[in-house]
Amino acid sequence: MTAEVGLFAGRHVLAELHEVDPALLDDEGFLRSALREVMESAGATVVGVQAHRFEPQGVTVLAMLAESHASVHTYPELGAMFVDVFTCGERADPELAVRLLAEALGTRSVISSTVDRGHRVVLPHNPIGS
Repeated sequence: MTAEVGLFAGRHVLAELHEVDPALLDDEGFLRSALREVMESAGATVVGVQAHRFEPQGVTVLAMLAESHASVHTYPELGAMFVDVFTCGERADPELAVRLLAEALGTRSVISSTVDRGHRVVLPHNPIGS
């Protein structure tokens, strides 16, 4: 007899957003807030957010999630952003997070792919007294 002990599975979304306002892509405060808000709206538990602004332009923001991570890397000079969202389990929806981020940035130009990762973990079940 076996018993399911949990899920070792998740979805990993990689996306490119284009035709984004360069001013938004260079606004560290906006990007930190936007990433936190979209991840929470998509069901993730945000445990921390770090950001780094590059000179002369560009920002990288990383959200550490209880479910895994999300990051954005911006290129204001190109009006573009790379997005990476990986969540384990069933609660958080990384595809929704990318859609919400695209809405927050005011773009419809999104190219994305999703990879299913992991598998269900099943261990032998040994009931007490057997």
